[in-house]
Amino acid sequence: MSVRTTRKTYDPYIILKARDMIKLLARGVAVGQAVKILDDAVACDIIKIGNIVRNKERFVKRRQRIIGPDGSTLKAIELLTGCYVLVQGNTVSAMGPYKSLKEVRRIVLDCMRNIHPIYRIKELMIRRELAKDPKLATESWDRFLPKFRRRHLTSAEKSAKKREANAGKVEARNAAAEATGERMEVDVAAEPPKKKKKAYTPFPPPQLPRKVDLQLESGEYFLKASEKEAKEVARRNKQQAEASAVRQAGRAEAYVAPEESKAATVAEKRRKRKHEEMS
Repeated sequence: MSVRTTRKTYDPYIILKARDMIKLLARGVAVGQAVKILDDAVACDIIKIGNIVRNKERFVKRRQRIIGPDGSTLKAIELLTGCYVLVQGNTVSAMGPYKSLKEVRRIVLDCMRNIHPIYRIKELMIRRELAKDPKLATESWDRFLPKFRRRHLTSAEKSAKKREANAGKVEARNAAAEATGERMEVDVAAEPPKKKKKAYTPFPPPQLPRKVDLQLESGEYFLKASEKEAKEVARRNKQQAEASAVRQAGRAEAYVAPEESKAATVAEKRRKRKHEEMS
């Protein structure tokens, strides 16, 4: 399919608009909706999402996340951005103002990178409410917008986070030491001492004995089924007897009479009275 101008064409940019219209029709957009691309205020963006996720099942789940239950998420994106969005195959077609197309592309790509569209939808709703207040026109909106942190950090990010936490602790200790007139320096960048490596040996570690090997050593392997059962019963009875003895000893402790102080004799009483009179 080709597009070319005629002698009656007065707008040279219409050839690019016609190209975009053919692209939209090829992606399954209805003719009545695709014709709107000929308007100068309307642009289109075809977002390729097929090569972002390799796993087919994961790709289908994340693509369905853009649509949402009964198309509710897609409807919310259309209402907030003022764009027409169509999810078809490995692409997402969007039509609307230039500024809104950037938001749609950001939402779609973030969704395919496992960031749920609801987070971006919340942000757009907050921005819409803030735009109504003329006092905030010249201020930064960062303090009002939600900050969503990623749950899964890379090993490098985890290490950087630990270093920052250690640096904060060292600063707090130094501040406390300065208040008391002492100074305490700790090297944050110093790595912990490495463990000593074991001596290399080409021989593998000795194999642990199996249960059958242990039974062969003890002679239990050659016992009959009735003898094994009798041995198991004897072992269980011995274990129960030991546990019962421990329980009875614990109960008997409650009945042990406490030690009582010995009453003073008559001679001791006289001696004590005499001592008090003399003093």
